Amino acid sequence: MLLEFIRGNTTPAPVPFVPEITLFQADEPIALWEKTEAAGVAQPPPFWAFAWAGGQALARHVLDHRDLVAGRSVLDFATGSGLVAVAAAVAGAHPVTANDIDPYSLAAATANAAANDVDVIALEEDILDRDDDYGVILAGDVFYSREMAARVLPFLRRAAGRGSLVLVGDPGRAYLPDSGLIERAAYDIPVPVSLESVPTRHTKVWQLINR
Repeated sequence: MLLEFIRGNTTPAPVPFVPEITLFQADEPIALWEKTEAAGVAQPPPFWAFAWAGGQALARHVLDHRDLVAGRSVLDFATGSGLVAVAAAVAGAHPVTANDIDPYSLAAATANAAANDVDVIALEEDILDRDDDYGVILAGDVFYSREMAARVLPFLRRAAGRGSLVLVGDPGRAYLPDSGLIERAAYDIPVPVSLESVPTRHTKVWQLINR
């Protein structure tokens, strides 16, 4: 049923900065959000229906530097649309896990993986208190609130301390940490004006280290 909702309310189209990948995308967030809540159950905003700047930057980076993920296990944390997970799989990562707590997100990630003919494992769970071992952890646009950052940062730093490569895509969100980051790339990413109020976001890919 969720897959039918995704396919019925979005349109498959190339991602602006990663045209090799097709995503089911929406044109306008508010109307779609209202549809997800039509059953009377409160739902988070439909982050899964858009290609956010941090995710586009990470996807571009792993496709241009496939050696970072090829043959390695990858976690796409807070996957949203699954864009980054799909990019990692296209770049040769295996296995690739797309994680989110929103079932719509994981339905979108499943649909988008199928649209790009790759395999992605969908994991619907809050994993921030776990320490599963992944070769690479990719996290796009996760520092948008104080509460989210306070939980995500320790999780990512623990992973880096265990030897995982942790890459963060961020367009200057307010709660990006001010230390323990190494800049790996910077891009000007096309974004929906309806979401970001501007047509592009200068977005960086950071490697997070445990300090």
